[in-house]
Amino acid sequence: MGHSYDVAALRAEFPALAAGTAHFDGPGGSQTPAVVARAVADALTSPIANRGTVTAAERHADGIVLKARAAMGDLLDADPRGIVFGRSTTALLFDLARTLSAAWGPGDEIVVTRLDHDANIRPWVLAAGSVGATVRWLDFDPDTTEPDDVATVLSSRTKVVAVTGASNLVGTRPPVAAVAAAAREAGALTVVDGVHLTAHAAIDVSELGADVYACSPYKFCGPHLGVLAARPELLEELHPAKLAPSSDEVPERFELGTLPYELLAGTTAAVDFLAGLAGAHDDRRSGLLAAMAAIEAHEEPLRRRIEAALADLPGVVVRSRAAHRTPTLLVEFADKNPADAYRYLADRKVNAPASSFYALEASRRLGLGDTGSLRIGLSPYTDDSDVDRLLTGLTDFVGLR
Repeated sequence: MGHSYDVAALRAEFPALAAGTAHFDGPGGSQTPAVVARAVADALTSPIANRGTVTAAERHADGIVLKARAAMGDLLDADPRGIVFGRSTTALLFDLARTLSAAWGPGDEIVVTRLDHDANIRPWVLAAGSVGATVRWLDFDPDTTEPDDVATVLSSRTKVVAVTGASNLVGTRPPVAAVAAAAREAGALTVVDGVHLTAHAAIDVSELGADVYACSPYKFCGPHLGVLAARPELLEELHPAKLAPSSDEVPERFELGTLPYELLAGTTAAVDFLAGLAGAHDDRRSGLLAAMAAIEAHEEPLRRRIEAALADLPGVVVRSRAAHRTPTLLVEFADKNPADAYRYLADRKVNAPASSFYALEASRRLGLGDTGSLRIGLSPYTDDSDVDRLLTGLTDFVGLR
């Protein structure tokens, strides 16, 4: 791919890694570089006020917001005027579903998938239920973890297709652009949960065909909040519940209350951090494209190495099998409890949690019930010694009598 980075130098930027733990828990949230923490602290300790133009403190807050919208615009190749910040992706999708459902009624249909995190399922299911609309489910094959054809659940009554950019449980990357094209032909909006995908691939919202794309900076080295990207024209058509004195402007009318300025400053710092990962570039977007290519080139060989080793371990089954997927592996044990593996590895300072990770429908479809299994997720800072420790730990665990 022509892009790479020095993983040892990268790791030195993350104070948390000095504690010596091997982190395979990135899909639940990445570790944070010092530069991001500094940006958060600087925002909080500089003079700051509500956004405005009169005082320096007001201008400081205003600048933070505009810079964060521009940064997320570059990361997602989206219009900064359509970037909405919220407490979490879950909260943003609940608000969006409630707002959109005001125009639905009996006979209208929405499509959700069994691959998705519940944040891109339950808000739609509950909103549909509140107005008597019908929910159609797009299934996936539990053996291949590939989704079914969306055409089987679309109709002229479809209003929204909610689909994941990548499964946070098994890593499957559905053909989002094809799904969105079919949805558009049916007259439906496509809402993409990009929380897991954004950490592993370059994103171009319009190329994906997403009308709305949601993600969370804390999955890609930033602070804990949610971001929603939509075309400003689409946001202009929507009228969310809001306070009377708050701004009627887009995107402000979707942002309830005062924004967490310090987290927005940290988000900009995280995007800038990623943009510089593969060396200097003419502009932030090209830096980000190079960085995401470098991250993929770094993570993929590590994933293949883990998969090859797991294939040799007795009684270990990898459920992540889609042809196109992120470096995230869901692992099952023939005669052992994944929660025991989680604890066994944790005692050896290797973090690979066991859960359904809010992908409840996917976990049930895979026959893993509500408890799920052991998930191994790679991050830009994962190195070969981390993988050595993971594989040694799993080999020892499997050999336990």
